[in-house]
Amino acid sequence: MATHFTTVPWSSGASMYEVNLRQYTQEGTLASFQKSLPRLKDMGIDVLWFMPITPISMELRQGTLGSYYACSSYTKINPEFGTLDDFKNLVSEAHSLGFKIIIDWVANHTGLDHHWVKEHPEYYIVDEQGNFTEKNGWHDVIDLDFRNTNLQKALITAMKFWVDECDIDGFRCDMAHLVPLDFWKNARVACEANKHLFWLAECEEIPYHDVFDVTYSWQLMHATENVFKENTDLNEVYNVLHAYTQYPSGAKKLFFTSNHDENSWNGTEYEKYGNAAKALAVFTCTWNAMPLIYSGQENPNHKRLKFFDKDVIEWNNEPKLHSFYKTLLALNKTHGISNGETFILPSTNNKVMVYLRRSENEVAIVLLNLSGENKIKILVEHEWLVGIFTNIFSGLSFSFTNKENFELQAFEYLVYYKK
Repeated sequence: MATHFTTVPWSSGASMYEVNLRQYTQEGTLASFQKSLPRLKDMGIDVLWFMPITPISMELRQGTLGSYYACSSYTKINPEFGTLDDFKNLVSEAHSLGFKIIIDWVANHTGLDHHWVKEHPEYYIVDEQGNFTEKNGWHDVIDLDFRNTNLQKALITAMKFWVDECDIDGFRCDMAHLVPLDFWKNARVACEANKHLFWLAECEEIPYHDVFDVTYSWQLMHATENVFKENTDLNEVYNVLHAYTQYPSGAKKLFFTSNHDENSWNGTEYEKYGNAAKALAVFTCTWNAMPLIYSGQENPNHKRLKFFDKDVIEWNNEPKLHSFYKTLLALNKTHGISNGETFILPSTNNKVMVYLRRSENEVAIVLLNLSGENKIKILVEHEWLVGIFTNIFSGLSFSFTNKENFELQAFEYLVYYKK
C-alpha cells in the first residue's frame, strides 16, 4: 500500500528565508547569525532554511572556501560556522521565537574527500575504468550509487541524526529529482518516526509530490524573466500558473525572485527584473504559494554574492525593504491568502496582472504593472469587489462597488484587502 504523507499544519501561510551563513555576517558563524533572529521574526519569517552546514571537501575545492554542496561528512558542522552545540543553541532559540528550521540536504553526491570515499567506495558510482564519476558537470563532487541499499541506509541514518540530535523541522532537498523517489519515500518514513517534518524539493517533477510538500517554481521564474527581458506578454506566465493548478491536491510551489543559485550565477533580482523586482516580490507573497526571501533581499542587495569565496552582505542599519516584506508576509498569513481561491481577472493591458484572492469574507485584489508605462487605466469588475478595502501599504481605506477604475504608474503594485 502506498504511504500517504500529510503536510505539517504550520506550513500553511508560512514564509521561508534562505540563510547564506558564509556571507551573512563578517564572522560567517551560526552564533553571529543568531543575533538576526529577532529582526527576521519581526519581518514575519516563519521557516529558516540553512544552506548546507556540513564541512566542505578540500580536494578540487572551488575558490578559497569551496562549495557548500561538496560535503566531506553528513553528520558534522562546518568548523567555519561553529560547533554542533552552536547549531543546537541556534535551533533552540529559533524555536523559542516561533521559527521552524530546515537544513539543506545534498543526497546526490559528496565532495571528493568525504570519509565514505575510503571507508565505503562501494557507495559511489564508477566509470568503465573504475574511477569515481559525476554526470552533471560539477567538478568538485562525485555521485553516490543509489542501487546500493547500504548507501541508502547510511544516508537515512545521517538525516535522522539532525532530527534526533538537533530537533530540526525538515529538509530542503538539493536537486531532489536526481535521486530515486523511492529513496525519499523511505527517508521520510524513517525521519518522521518521532516528529512530523516539512519537505521541500528543488525540482519540478510532479511525481515527487508523492513525498514532498513543496517544490520549486523554476518555470514560473523563467516566464516572469521573459516578460521583462524579452518583452513578452503575460500569457507565458498564465500558462505556467495554469499548469501548476493541475498538480495533485495539496501540492504547493515555492515562489521566489532570487535564491543562492540565481543571485550568484544569473544575477540579482534587479539584474533580472529591473524596476519590476518589487512588483514581482508582491506577486510571490500574494499567490497561492510559499514565498521565499533570500539572504539580503530585504536590504535590498544589489550585488551578486560570490559562491566559493567570502563576499559579505553589506547590511544597512535598517534594511530598507523590511517593512515592505513585513506587510506582505502578514497578509500572506491571513486565511484569504494562505487558503483562498485565486481568480485572474482580464486586463486591458498585457503587462498588467490583476487577480483576486478570496476565502469566505476575506478578499484581496492585487494589481501589478510589470512595464515602464505610466498612467495605465484598468477597469475591474467582479462581484467579490464589494465593501471596504484597505491598501496594505498606505493603510488608506476605500469603499469598492463591484466595478472600480484603477490607474497604475510604471512598475506600480497595488494590494487592497478586505477582512
